[in-house]
Amino acid sequence: MKRDILNSPRLLELKREKRRIFLNKILLLGFGLLMVLVGLVYISRIDKLNISEIEIVGNNITDTQIIKESVKKEIIENYFLGIPKTNIFFYPQNSIKNKLQDKFKRLKDISFSIKNNKILEVSLTERVAKYTWCRTNLPQTQTDNDNQKCYFLDESGYIFDEAPYFSGEVYFKFYGLIHTVTTEENLPTQTTLGSYFSQVNFEKLISLKETLETMKLKPVALYVIDNENIKIYLSNKSLLPTGPEIIFKIDSNFQKVAENLQTALTTEPLKSDFKNKYSSLLYIDLRFGNKVYYKFQ
Repeated sequence: MKRDILNSPRLLELKREKRRIFLNKILLLGFGLLMVLVGLVYISRIDKLNISEIEIVGNNITDTQIIKESVKKEIIENYFLGIPKTNIFFYPQNSIKNKLQDKFKRLKDISFSIKNNKILEVSLTERVAKYTWCRTNLPQTQTDNDNQKCYFLDESGYIFDEAPYFSGEVYFKFYGLIHTVTTEENLPTQTTLGSYFSQVNFEKLISLKETLETMKLKPVALYVIDNENIKIYLSNKSLLPTGPEIIFKIDSNFQKVAENLQTALTTEPLKSDFKNKYSSLLYIDLRFGNKVYYKFQ
């Protein structure tokens, strides 16, 4: 009897009616969403809401036209369903930023703004050359030194551009292995630009260099040897960084290294020898705790 009631024509008709109402609601909702999407696409293509001009500001060295062309390539196409990438609300900031930083390693900071609802302003900050990295190993001859290829480093040790040839001691030079970038498979690449020199210790190395300068020394180059020892070369008459060496271990307390060196340079007989026989100084070795070894020719 209960089954007959549940399967009565009236109840079956009510079920069909509820199903029709439910399907109609789904169709109406789908149609409404489609209309909203069509309207959104239509509005997104209105000229007043789309970028018509690109302005590049803040760059001094990186070519403006090349940057502008790179930005245009990122906004020339459409998103799914035809929403233009030139729309002032939907233009791909992250994609533009990533492509520019990947292509132009000199660019440090990139920001965007929309002017007059039509102009995309790309504001750039370029890295400043503070030092150079010249190779893994030291040059052995003057010809080798003249022909070496060097790269600019910023204040963090980031390698961002090839440097022209400089004669003399224009930039402090670094030698030794660099921290190469890695691919998605974590394999090292052969890319020099975009790599770091001694990323972990770079700030400490620069601090030690500056400390030496306050001690009236003139460091001109630094060589990290097999991630174990470090040599800092002092200025000499030769263009090669083969002059007086200050040697210490890479895992040393750099502040302690500076203190030991200061003590040694103010203690006889090194104090007088350093002043009178500087040109013949070969090295000062600080690898053995408080013991300081040195040698003149």
